[in-house]
Amino acid sequence: MSVPNPPEPIPGARLLFSLDPAVSHLNHGSFGAVPIGVQRAQQRLRDEMEANPLRFFTQGLVDRIAHTRRHLAGFLGADPDGSALVGNTTTGVAVVLQSVGLKAGDEVLSTDHGYGAVSLAIQRECRRTGAVSRVLPVPLAATDEQIVQSIRAGLRPGRTRLLVVDQLTSATAKLFPTAAIVGVAREHGVPVLVDAAHAPGMLPIPVGSIDADFWVGNLHKWAYAPRGTALLSVAPQWRDRIEPLVVSWEQESGFPARLEWQATLDYTPWLAAPAGLFTMRSLGVDRVRAHNAALAAYGQRVVGDALGVAPADLPEPGGPGVALRLIPLPLGTGTTIDAARALQARIGERLAAEVAVMSWNGRGWLRLTGQVYNAADEYERLAARLPALLAQR
Repeated sequence: MSVPNPPEPIPGARLLFSLDPAVSHLNHGSFGAVPIGVQRAQQRLRDEMEANPLRFFTQGLVDRIAHTRRHLAGFLGADPDGSALVGNTTTGVAVVLQSVGLKAGDEVLSTDHGYGAVSLAIQRECRRTGAVSRVLPVPLAATDEQIVQSIRAGLRPGRTRLLVVDQLTSATAKLFPTAAIVGVAREHGVPVLVDAAHAPGMLPIPVGSIDADFWVGNLHKWAYAPRGTALLSVAPQWRDRIEPLVVSWEQESGFPARLEWQATLDYTPWLAAPAGLFTMRSLGVDRVRAHNAALAAYGQRVVGDALGVAPADLPEPGGPGVALRLIPLPLGTGTTIDAARALQARIGERLAAEVAVMSWNGRGWLRLTGQVYNAADEYERLAARLPALLAQR
């Protein structure tokens, strides 16, 4: 079966970024890339802050943060009054874990597709409170119905105190049916925290339609915001119970101000984030999403073909619009976290291509992304050179 044609490039999009042109940046999912215009918007805010720090922090900053939050929440389809800006998804997860009131005998249920730092946060909170962490295996090829049924069977009403699921998994690039999962958990009285680190900017699903107790996603990955920008959405019944990791001067103001105000935190990433949405809207939000998903699918097929992987063996994301794609590596390659990191570094150094190498369930996987600054020939160059590098032991 032939490889499909790549999508047409978006004219001028590559020039919006300051990325090193000598490197193929095929791992947008890890740290994103901030457009030049957004960098400049943030620098102007930094200049304002440094010109008069006292005025910047004490005259209107809380209102400016609230205004920014309303703008970002509106784009994501979240309730602005039920949302709070946080530094990243893992910070939001930590806030939720410490706020739900875990105790000895409780259980936090997650899946084996979960992000590593989130798993560590769950383990730490369980050690602190005496709760138990339980990980539910979900096959990579599971359908939406199978995922929902697995989670339904895994819930322990009366004991499962929190269910943590990914909207789009980092390790396996799989789209989970989060709204259906939330519905099943609600039938059993189990609150749900959705790790949506990759959703903002990539997926058009409104936060409100998922109806989770807690939802948190990064805007600095796919929505072109400066790094350190994420939104935590909280259902009404939980808002009074949400506590910040560090208490500061807005503590008595309640949620969300008590969570957002962290004294001398650098707030310029948040305040500049709407410039990222402006960039995306200027290019065309639907156009960007369609381009990125199609280009990632093209890269998966091209590189998979070079590695001798049959199209039927290339994991499907489980839904449309996903700009993350996985390719299985040869058996015995990248099977541990250390081996995966070493291989990722070798690919970067020797092939001038930044990719993600993941170790999941004892198998090494190459994860590629598509973004408006990428071109088809970047995946083709990687495909031409990667097999020889992998053959070197």
